[in-house]
Amino acid sequence: MDIKTADVVLCKFYFSDLKTTKNRPVLVLKDNLPLNDFVGLPISSQLDFLHEGEFEIDNSMFSYGGIPKKSKLIFRKPFVVSKTVVIKKYGVLNQADFRICQRLFCQYFGCSSGE
Repeated sequence: MDIKTADVVLCKFYFSDLKTTKNRPVLVLKDNLPLNDFVGLPISSQLDFLHEGEFEIDNSMFSYGGIPKKSKLIFRKPFVVSKTVVIKKYGVLNQADFRICQRLFCQYFGCSSGE
């Protein structure tokens, strides 16, 4: 499957026992890492409370596709994901909203967003 920056994908994550898995949605923040990896940001549908480093997302932010329900993007927990665990693509964030996500990520970590 072709994975690009701004894609929202469903990934299979293994627990430490390497037998049990859980499927989770992820925003592709950077897709051109070596060894078939990408930097992802977790997405959670648990919207009871938005903590620092979290941002609400919904289907109005997608240029196509969408997620099953309104969710939050968790900036404070970036991680490297192998493209081999991607199950499917939900859709793609539109460029304006993806740039907002990049800016909020960089504000949280104190980096430059390249703008």
